[in-house]
Amino acid sequence: MSYTRKIAHNSIIQIIGKSISTVIGVVVIGMLTRYLGTSGFGQYITIMAFLQFFGVLVDMGLYIILVKKISEPGVDQDLIVSNIFTLRLVSAVIFLGLAPLVVLFFPYPDVVKWGVLITSLSFLGITLNQVMAGVFQKHLRMDKVVIAEVVGRILLVVGTYLVIDADLGLLWVMVMVGVGSLVNFFITFLFSRRFVRIRLKFDMAIWRQVIQESWPIAVSISFNLVYFKADIIILSLFHSESVVGIYGASYKVLEVLTTFPAMFAGLVLPLLATAWIATDLERFKRVLRKAFDAMVMLAVPLVVGTLFLAQPIMDLIAPDFVDSAAILRILIFATATIFIGNLFGNTVVAINKQKTMMWLYLIVAIISLIGYLILVPKYSYFGAAGMTVASELMVTMAAMTIVGMATKVWPSLKLLFKSLLASGVMAIVLFLLTGYNIFILMLGGGVTYLVALFLFKGFSKEMIREVFRLN
Repeated sequence: MSYTRKIAHNSIIQIIGKSISTVIGVVVIGMLTRYLGTSGFGQYITIMAFLQFFGVLVDMGLYIILVKKISEPGVDQDLIVSNIFTLRLVSAVIFLGLAPLVVLFFPYPDVVKWGVLITSLSFLGITLNQVMAGVFQKHLRMDKVVIAEVVGRILLVVGTYLVIDADLGLLWVMVMVGVGSLVNFFITFLFSRRFVRIRLKFDMAIWRQVIQESWPIAVSISFNLVYFKADIIILSLFHSESVVGIYGASYKVLEVLTTFPAMFAGLVLPLLATAWIATDLERFKRVLRKAFDAMVMLAVPLVVGTLFLAQPIMDLIAPDFVDSAAILRILIFATATIFIGNLFGNTVVAINKQKTMMWLYLIVAIISLIGYLILVPKYSYFGAAGMTVASELMVTMAAMTIVGMATKVWPSLKLLFKSLLASGVMAIVLFLLTGYNIFILMLGGGVTYLVALFLFKGFSKEMIREVFRLN
């Protein structure tokens, strides 16, 4: 089976699973916005953002290093995975254990502080699940991860419904978030036993080697915290919980949409790393350019479609959250940028240029922090959204430049122009269908885009046959 088909088949499985998971996630957010209101939802968003801050620290770049390490020829997969899993567990206990202590020094209400303590268990499940996902990505068997995630999501929506029906409040909502995440982890762990035997391992030689490779990524991720989560934290310090809730409702759409590029980039990383190690530049170029084209095909219509559909989308997810649609129209540009940025960020690791990227992350972090501190107090959530777009754009351009200069492989922009043309046709159709049900608009817009892109030769019958032909 060709690399295109391998990636495509796994991507299709994940798209189906992510679609189910996304629908469930949107349902949960819709339930919470209606139940909690802007103020209560703002508390929910603050809890999640605060823990995501520590969750990113836990990452330490271990997920990317694991995928890269087990893609190397002749590696002892059980030994590597077990040691990295143990290292991740130790880092999770340390950093997530700090979160409930650090939050005590913030001017948040008690419900937020208790929420951080309860939800830290959820993030323990999430972070352990992430590192194990690398095993399935290496073997291109992400269907197992999808099944585990969908089961966890189903438990979450059922638990959330029961909490709301009994009117138990925000803290019990956070309990259900934790239950869903831990069940997701447990199922993923059981599935992983088919590919690897995970044990607690403390091989210091391997730990030193992994840390030596991962520390530039870990430092970079720490810098990423500033532009990735500082917007909500700073917003929560300068403005009311209702303001945070309105911004958070729109930001949740961004988080949902960006799960796909992260997933796709993870699938492509082993192929890029293998090609680079083998000095097969032609194969490296082919994989990178096809992956870039795939991201462009999704990102461009996503932006154009959201500009038209932002209001009905937010009316569906968070009715009466004033300005949420306007915020989404800004954040969607950050979302599209992340589609491309994830691909080139992972490629930086595949070619061992993470130390160079680290310094660029630092520069972006400094600029972003200054920008948030200037814009958020004055322009509230609009300032936060605008600075988020600028930050993501800077990071993506930096990663693309590093990859291009190191490999002499630059993405082709031919498909970008075709996607823009096809999205223009889609925009006309969406304008003519204004007032129709949102699901009709989304279906009509999607079909129009695909047909137009095909007519503009953005993809061919041969490509479709290659993707779907099963050998």
